Amino acid sequence: MTTVGFVGLGTMGQPMALNLVRAGTDLVVWNRTASRAEPLREAGAHVAATAAEVFTRAGVIVLMLANAAAADAVLEDADVAGRTVVHMGTISPEDSLRLRSAVHAGGGTYVEAPVSGSRVPAEKGELVAMVAGEPDAIGTVRPVLAPMCREIIVCGPVPDALTMKLATNIFMLSSVMGLVEAFHFAARNNLDLATLRAIVDDSQMTSDISRVKSPKLVDRDFSIQGGAADVLKNLSLVAGAARTAGVSVPLTETMHRLMEETVVLGHGSQDFTAALHALEFRDA
Repeated sequence: MTTVGFVGLGTMGQPMALNLVRAGTDLVVWNRTASRAEPLREAGAHVAATAAEVFTRAGVIVLMLANAAAADAVLEDADVAGRTVVHMGTISPEDSLRLRSAVHAGGGTYVEAPVSGSRVPAEKGELVAMVAGEPDAIGTVRPVLAPMCREIIVCGPVPDALTMKLATNIFMLSSVMGLVEAFHFAARNNLDLATLRAIVDDSQMTSDISRVKSPKLVDRDFSIQGGAADVLKNLSLVAGAARTAGVSVPLTETMHRLMEETVVLGHGSQDFTAALHALEFRDA
């Protein structure tokens, strides 16, 4: 396999890149905060001095960045000619189309591959990738995605994968926010939260994500898996895409307000189950 580049070693990117190294991928990485690359160096990856160096050394480059502006900054000085750029972060469909145009103009190939999952699935290599692009390009990136993802689902041309990711976010986030509200309601009624967790776990309501989030709510453990600030960004993307398409998304609007309150209260760097604090603040 060609050398693979990986740019963006945040909460999700670092464990994803580690799974590539552990699968035997010849990997070169870069991150704006250099210390985030040290676990990759220890695992056997090459650490580049600049993002541009990653493009010089790799044929397929994965971008797992916080937003489109960060991708713009990376691509500005990058030589994409003959390279395949795989954008795995969550950005707007419009921004993905713009990035595709920029990569194509530079002689490269563009694939979008946003993922469903948070830090724990990223660590386990159990993300679900939604992929869009030209069929040949998707074939090229499949073996790159495989160590990070348990499923790779083709969604069509760009930007259909990112639009699909926003749709899945509506369902996932409303499920978790419902769980947060249920635990808040139970606590305010002096119910035993461990019992509520057992009922959810043993009923048809259970899911992989409820089994991860319920213990956090019982223990008030808001260590980050999916950050509240990131969730707020994703909800803003859904709201923007809905406005563009003329689609009604009342649950998204309600969650957006709640997550805004969560971030304003200072919990943006915590797990998004910290929305519990915003509910408690409303009731204070």
